[in-house]
Amino acid sequence: MSGKVIRLKHLFGHSERLFAVPMDHGVTVGPVQGLIDICGVVSDIGDMIDAIIVHKGMVNQLEGCLNRKGCQLIVHLSASSALSPDPNRKELVTSVEHSIRMGATAVSVHVNLGSEFEAQMLKDLGNTAEQCELWGMPLLAMMYVRDGSEECEYHPGKIKHAARIAEELGADIIKVNYTGSVDSFYEVTNAVKIPVIIAGGPKMSSDNEVYSMVCDAVRAGARGVAIGRNIFQHDSPAQITCAIRKMLDREYMDDTTGSLPRQNL
Repeated sequence: MSGKVIRLKHLFGHSERLFAVPMDHGVTVGPVQGLIDICGVVSDIGDMIDAIIVHKGMVNQLEGCLNRKGCQLIVHLSASSALSPDPNRKELVTSVEHSIRMGATAVSVHVNLGSEFEAQMLKDLGNTAEQCELWGMPLLAMMYVRDGSEECEYHPGKIKHAARIAEELGADIIKVNYTGSVDSFYEVTNAVKIPVIIAGGPKMSSDNEVYSMVCDAVRAGARGVAIGRNIFQHDSPAQITCAIRKMLDREYMDDTTGSLPRQNL
Protein backbone atom coordinates (compact mmCIF):
# COMPACT_ATOMS: atom_id res chain seq x y z
CA MET A 1 0.00 0.00 0.00
CA SER A 2 1.10 3.57 -0.61
CA GLY A 3 1.84 5.91 2.28
CA LYS A 4 -1.29 7.89 1.51
CA VAL A 5 -3.51 4.80 1.70
CA ILE A 6 -1.93 3.74 4.99
CA ARG A 7 -2.44 7.19 6.49
CA LEU A 8 -6.04 7.35 5.31
CA LYS A 9 -6.68 4.04 7.05
CA HIS A 10 -5.27 5.54 10.25
CA LEU A 11 -7.65 8.50 9.93
CA PHE A 12 -10.67 6.26 9.44
CA GLY A 13 -9.42 3.97 12.20
CA HIS A 14 -12.40 3.77 14.56
CA SER A 15 -14.95 3.07 11.87
CA GLU A 16 -15.78 3.93 8.28
CA ARG A 17 -16.45 7.51 9.40
CA LEU A 18 -13.91 10.15 10.35
CA PHE A 19 -14.34 12.15 13.54
CA ALA A 20 -12.00 15.14 13.52
CA VAL A 21 -11.94 18.06 15.95
CA PRO A 22 -10.54 21.30 14.49
CA MET A 23 -8.72 23.36 17.12
CA ASP A 24 -7.01 25.78 14.76
CA HIS A 25 -9.31 28.70 15.60
CA GLY A 26 -6.71 30.47 17.78
CA VAL A 27 -5.04 32.10 14.78
CA THR A 28 -8.36 33.40 13.49
CA VAL A 29 -10.09 34.55 16.67
CA GLY A 30 -7.50 34.24 19.46
CA PRO A 31 -7.45 32.20 22.70
CA VAL A 32 -11.20 31.80 23.09
CA GLN A 33 -12.92 29.54 25.60
CA GLY A 34 -11.86 25.92 25.10
CA LEU A 35 -8.59 26.73 23.35
CA ILE A 36 -6.54 28.04 26.25
CA ASP A 37 -5.86 24.53 27.55
CA ILE A 38 -5.89 22.52 24.32
CA CYS A 39 -4.00 19.61 25.83
CA GLY A 40 -6.58 19.31 28.61
CA VAL A 41 -9.42 19.07 26.08
CA VAL A 42 -7.55 16.54 23.95
CA SER A 43 -6.79 14.46 27.05
CA ASP A 44 -10.55 14.31 27.73
CA ILE A 45 -11.66 13.39 24.21
CA GLY A 46 -8.61 11.98 22.43
CA ASP A 47 -9.52 8.33 22.79
CA MET A 48 -12.93 8.92 21.17
CA ILE A 49 -11.88 10.88 18.08
CA ASP A 50 -9.78 10.03 15.04
CA ALA A 51 -7.87 13.28 14.62
CA ILE A 52 -7.37 16.85 15.74
CA ILE A 53 -6.58 19.73 13.42
CA VAL A 54 -4.12 22.33 14.70
CA HIS A 55 -1.51 24.81 13.51
CA LYS A 56 2.16 23.87 13.62
CA GLY A 57 3.00 25.83 16.77
CA MET A 58 0.63 23.76 18.93
CA VAL A 59 2.08 20.37 18.02
CA ASN A 60 4.77 20.35 20.72
CA GLN A 61 2.16 21.09 23.40
CA LEU A 62 0.09 18.14 22.26
CA GLU A 63 2.84 15.58 21.84
CA GLY A 64 2.28 13.82 25.17
CA CYS A 65 -1.51 13.56 25.05
CA LEU A 66 -1.54 12.56 21.37
CA ASN A 67 0.92 9.74 22.03
CA ARG A 68 -1.17 8.45 24.91
CA LYS A 69 -4.52 8.65 23.15
CA GLY A 70 -3.63 7.39 19.69
CA CYS A 71 -5.41 10.37 18.12
CA GLN A 72 -4.03 11.32 14.70
CA LEU A 73 -2.54 14.73 13.92
CA ILE A 74 -3.70 16.91 11.01
CA VAL A 75 -1.62 20.05 10.55
CA HIS A 76 -3.48 23.02 9.09
CA LEU A 77 -1.35 24.75 6.46
CA SER A 78 -3.29 27.98 5.85
CA ALA A 79 -4.27 30.89 8.05
CA SER A 80 -5.71 34.38 8.41
CA SER A 81 -6.87 36.42 11.39
CA ALA A 82 -10.02 38.33 12.25
CA LEU A 83 -7.73 41.37 12.68
CA SER A 84 -7.02 41.43 8.94
CA PRO A 85 -8.74 43.86 6.53
CA ASP A 86 -9.71 40.68 4.61
CA PRO A 87 -10.04 37.67 6.97
CA ASN A 88 -11.19 35.52 4.05
CA ARG A 89 -7.74 35.70 2.43
CA LYS A 90 -6.01 32.50 3.54
CA GLU A 91 -2.25 32.18 3.13
CA LEU A 92 -0.05 29.10 3.44
CA VAL A 93 1.98 29.37 6.66
CA THR A 94 3.76 26.01 6.62
CA SER A 95 4.43 23.09 4.28
CA VAL A 96 3.65 19.45 3.72
CA GLU A 97 7.28 18.52 4.33
CA HIS A 98 7.41 20.37 7.67
CA SER A 99 4.16 18.70 8.71
CA ILE A 100 5.70 15.30 8.02
CA ARG A 101 8.65 16.17 10.28
CA MET A 102 6.16 17.00 13.04
CA GLY A 103 4.51 13.58 12.69
CA ALA A 104 1.32 14.57 10.91
CA THR A 105 -0.94 11.91 9.43
CA ALA A 106 -2.54 14.45 7.08
CA VAL A 107 -2.62 18.15 6.23
CA SER A 108 -5.45 20.55 5.57
CA VAL A 109 -5.91 23.68 3.45
CA HIS A 110 -8.70 26.26 3.70
CA VAL A 111 -10.23 27.83 0.56
CA ASN A 112 -12.83 30.62 0.56
CA LEU A 113 -14.61 30.56 -2.78
CA GLY A 114 -16.02 33.87 -3.95
CA SER A 115 -13.28 35.80 -2.18
CA GLU A 116 -11.30 38.38 -4.12
CA PHE A 117 -8.29 36.12 -3.55
CA GLU A 118 -9.97 32.86 -4.60
CA ALA A 119 -7.52 32.31 -7.47
CA GLN A 120 -4.47 32.35 -5.18
CA MET A 121 -6.13 30.01 -2.69
CA LEU A 122 -7.02 27.58 -5.49
CA LYS A 123 -3.42 27.75 -6.72
CA ASP A 124 -2.21 26.95 -3.19
CA LEU A 125 -4.64 24.02 -2.97
CA GLY A 126 -3.48 22.59 -6.29
CA ASN A 127 0.21 22.97 -5.45
CA THR A 128 -0.30 21.45 -2.00
CA ALA A 129 -2.09 18.47 -3.58
CA GLU A 130 0.99 17.83 -5.72
CA GLN A 131 3.24 17.95 -2.66
CA CYS A 132 0.90 15.57 -0.85
CA GLU A 133 1.09 13.15 -3.77
CA LEU A 134 4.89 13.36 -3.68
CA TRP A 135 5.07 12.60 0.05
CA GLY A 136 2.11 10.21 0.32
CA MET A 137 0.12 12.56 2.58
CA PRO A 138 -3.68 12.80 2.62
CA LEU A 139 -5.04 16.28 1.94
CA LEU A 140 -8.18 17.59 3.60
CA ALA A 141 -9.65 20.54 1.68
CA MET A 142 -11.84 22.88 3.74
CA MET A 143 -14.08 24.43 1.10
CA TYR A 144 -16.31 27.38 1.99
CA VAL A 145 -18.43 29.74 -0.10
CA ARG A 146 -17.61 33.21 1.20
CA ASP A 147 -18.86 35.68 -1.39
CA GLY A 148 -20.36 38.11 1.12
CA SER A 149 -23.76 36.44 1.40
CA GLU A 150 -24.38 34.31 4.49
CA GLU A 151 -27.14 32.47 2.61
CA CYS A 152 -24.64 31.29 -0.02
CA GLU A 153 -22.51 29.57 2.65
CA TYR A 154 -25.17 26.83 2.82
CA HIS A 155 -26.45 26.91 -0.78
CA PRO A 156 -26.59 23.27 -1.99
CA GLY A 157 -25.62 24.06 -5.57
CA LYS A 158 -22.64 26.18 -4.54
CA ILE A 159 -21.47 23.68 -1.93
CA LYS A 160 -21.74 20.89 -4.50
CA HIS A 161 -19.58 23.00 -6.80
CA ALA A 162 -17.10 23.63 -3.96
CA ALA A 163 -16.80 19.90 -3.28
CA ARG A 164 -16.18 19.16 -6.94
CA ILE A 165 -13.46 21.83 -7.13
CA ALA A 166 -11.63 20.15 -4.25
CA GLU A 167 -11.83 16.75 -5.92
CA GLU A 168 -10.72 18.14 -9.29
CA LEU A 169 -7.66 19.81 -7.74
CA GLY A 170 -6.46 16.70 -5.91
CA ALA A 171 -7.95 16.64 -2.40
CA ASP A 172 -8.47 13.29 -0.65
CA ILE A 173 -11.15 14.42 1.83
CA ILE A 174 -13.52 17.37 1.52
CA LYS A 175 -14.93 19.41 4.41
CA VAL A 176 -17.97 21.58 3.63
CA ASN A 177 -20.91 23.13 5.43
CA TYR A 178 -24.00 20.98 5.85
CA THR A 179 -26.72 22.22 3.48
CA GLY A 180 -29.59 21.80 5.94
CA SER A 181 -31.44 18.78 4.57
CA VAL A 182 -30.74 15.13 3.77
CA ASP A 183 -31.87 15.41 0.15
CA SER A 184 -29.81 18.51 -0.66
CA PHE A 185 -26.67 17.17 1.03
CA TYR A 186 -27.01 13.85 -0.77
CA GLU A 187 -26.56 15.85 -3.97
CA VAL A 188 -23.22 17.06 -2.57
CA THR A 189 -21.91 13.65 -1.50
CA ASN A 190 -23.13 12.08 -4.74
CA ALA A 191 -21.29 14.65 -6.86
CA VAL A 192 -17.81 13.39 -5.90
CA LYS A 193 -16.07 10.05 -5.42
CA ILE A 194 -13.97 10.97 -2.36
CA PRO A 195 -15.14 11.24 1.26
CA VAL A 196 -17.13 14.33 2.25
CA ILE A 197 -17.28 15.41 5.89
CA ILE A 198 -19.28 18.25 7.42
CA ALA A 199 -18.08 21.30 9.31
CA GLY A 200 -19.51 21.83 12.78
CA GLY A 201 -20.13 25.53 12.24
CA PRO A 202 -20.84 28.13 14.95
CA LYS A 203 -21.69 27.12 18.51
CA MET A 204 -25.25 25.78 18.49
CA SER A 205 -27.89 26.46 21.14
CA SER A 206 -28.49 22.80 22.04
CA ASP A 207 -26.87 19.39 21.79
CA ASN A 208 -29.89 18.09 19.92
CA GLU A 209 -29.18 20.50 17.06
CA VAL A 210 -25.69 19.03 16.76
CA TYR A 211 -26.96 15.45 16.93
CA SER A 212 -29.64 16.11 14.32
CA MET A 213 -27.12 17.63 11.93
CA VAL A 214 -24.70 14.70 12.35
CA CYS A 215 -27.43 12.10 11.92
CA ASP A 216 -28.89 13.73 8.81
CA ALA A 217 -25.47 14.27 7.24
CA VAL A 218 -24.59 10.59 7.69
CA ARG A 219 -27.93 9.59 6.18
CA ALA A 220 -27.01 11.75 3.19
CA GLY A 221 -23.70 9.99 2.68
CA ALA A 222 -21.28 12.06 4.77
CA ARG A 223 -18.21 10.06 5.74
CA GLY A 224 -17.68 11.92 8.98
CA VAL A 225 -17.55 15.25 10.78
CA ALA A 226 -15.08 17.97 11.70
CA ILE A 227 -16.68 19.63 14.73
CA GLY A 228 -14.73 22.21 16.73
CA ARG A 229 -16.58 24.89 18.70
CA ASN A 230 -19.56 22.65 19.49
CA ILE A 231 -17.10 20.32 21.25
CA PHE A 232 -14.27 22.36 22.77
CA GLN A 233 -16.67 25.10 23.97
CA HIS A 234 -19.16 22.58 25.38
CA ASP A 235 -19.69 22.39 29.16
CA SER A 236 -18.68 18.72 28.92
CA PRO A 237 -16.58 18.07 25.81
CA ALA A 238 -16.24 14.38 26.70
CA GLN A 239 -20.01 13.92 26.95
CA ILE A 240 -20.90 15.35 23.55
CA THR A 241 -17.88 13.69 21.94
CA CYS A 242 -18.96 10.29 23.25
CA ALA A 243 -22.48 10.77 21.89
CA ILE A 244 -21.26 11.79 18.44
CA ARG A 245 -18.76 8.91 18.36
CA LYS A 246 -21.58 6.43 19.02
CA MET A 247 -23.64 7.94 16.21
CA LEU A 248 -20.75 7.68 13.74
CA ASP A 249 -19.88 4.12 14.76
CA ARG A 250 -23.31 2.68 14.06
CA GLU A 251 -22.84 0.15 11.25
CA TYR A 252 -25.99 1.38 9.56
CA MET A 253 -28.76 3.85 10.16
CA ASP A 254 -32.13 2.46 11.25
CA ASP A 255 -34.32 1.71 8.22
CA THR A 256 -37.01 3.97 9.64
CA THR A 257 -34.74 6.97 9.07
CA GLY A 258 -34.78 6.42 5.33
CA SER A 259 -31.03 5.98 5.11
CA LEU A 260 -29.31 6.71 1.82
CA PRO A 261 -26.36 4.87 0.25
CA ARG A 262 -22.94 5.49 1.79
CA GLN A 263 -19.86 6.44 -0.17
CA ASN A 264 -16.84 4.14 -0.39
CA LEU A 265 -13.45 5.20 0.87
